[in-house]
Amino acid sequence: MQSLDDPSALTAKSFRQVPLFRELDDTVLAELPTLVVIERFRADTRLFRAGDAGDAMFLVQSGRVQIKLSDTEGDEVVLADLRSGEFFGELVLLDGKPRSADAVIVEDATLAILSRSTFLSLIGRRPGIVLPLLSALAHRLRRTDELLRHRVARNANEEEAARATVADRAADLIAGFGGSWKFIIAAICFLAAWVIGNSWLLLEKVFDPFPYIFLNLILNMVTALQAPIIMMSQNRQAEKDRIRGDLDYRVNLNNELMLSEITRRIDALEHRSTKS
Repeated sequence: MQSLDDPSALTAKSFRQVPLFRELDDTVLAELPTLVVIERFRADTRLFRAGDAGDAMFLVQSGRVQIKLSDTEGDEVVLADLRSGEFFGELVLLDGKPRSADAVIVEDATLAILSRSTFLSLIGRRPGIVLPLLSALAHRLRRTDELLRHRVARNANEEEAARATVADRAADLIAGFGGSWKFIIAAICFLAAWVIGNSWLLLEKVFDPFPYIFLNLILNMVTALQAPIIMMSQNRQAEKDRIRGDLDYRVNLNNELMLSEITRRIDALEHRSTKS
């Protein structure tokens, strides 16, 4: 991890802009700058990778940092694009477990680093930090949930498209054309040409005179074929909705478990600080 010396000073006002510390009193805010280590990082520096040991959180004083995660398809998803006044890596302050995502410096940045041991010591002396932390984590969870919902919708479409056969795609095209103005205009033109041709233009060579029995047969055949094709397309849409509903359920269940775990750890920290 490459850093530079001579960082700019971090003030209590900088901490006030961070949701994690916004509700703290001025005494605690004045103490916080003395508890962090400030370092500067060049662009394209990778602070850590998913799975690396985690023992500190970071406050962005200047610059830009992206939090990224690779999904099951191997695509890189940007979970957060962080700038001055925002923070990341806060979960390790609670459990000390490995990092759950990657952090990359996008633009030259100055970061304030708060270690887990220092944070636990602060919690013991200042229990009031617990509730603001819980509120900030809940907000971050909602943002992640919204991101995952969009990813789920896209994945459902991709999964459904991967399962589609040539007949399925043809049914979609035919059903799409049959429910469009192009089909209506084409049908009107065809019917008008048929009626005019068999009533006036062809004269003695009329092959389907009024009441156009052969035309009725053709229309009945088209209707008989069009109905099942439209039903095939509707069945595929229902299958797509089922896939999306299943993925939404998994996302919601995962977020519920994550929120329960965060709440449990916050309660444990609060209980520990009360006993001390």
